[in-house]
Amino acid sequence: MDFDRLYEIARAAAEPRDLSDCAQAGGVGAAILTDSGNVYTGVCIDTACSMGFCAEHSAAAAMITAGENRISKIIAVSHDGHIMPPCGRCREFLNQICAQNSHTLVMVAEDCVLELKDLLPWDWRETETGPK
Repeated sequence: MDFDRLYEIARAAAEPRDLSDCAQAGGVGAAILTDSGNVYTGVCIDTACSMGFCAEHSAAAAMITAGENRISKIIAVSHDGHIMPPCGRCREFLNQICAQNSHTLVMVAEDCVLELKDLLPWDWRETETGPK
């Protein structure tokens, strides 16, 4: 599956809505393609006290719930169609749930795809065990 299709899936998931007086969801949608060819989606959840989480975390949780953890491609898209690179927390989270995810292809902007490892600083695990 190409990034054009993943973009469409992520954009369709991004549907802003109020959950309560102090929580909103859906401002950003994410789509994950796994090595086995399955697609998982998620949306961001924003709360007044900052206890929400990103769309990438939501999609990864759905993937893990289904028994998978190896990501081939990922994209996040705002409700107005802008491609958004994952934040640092999401980058580290995705990298830690499967060692091979360092090679995950991440669309960070239109016509710009990078491997997850290129979005991360020095891997903190390498200081104890040597390069991976």
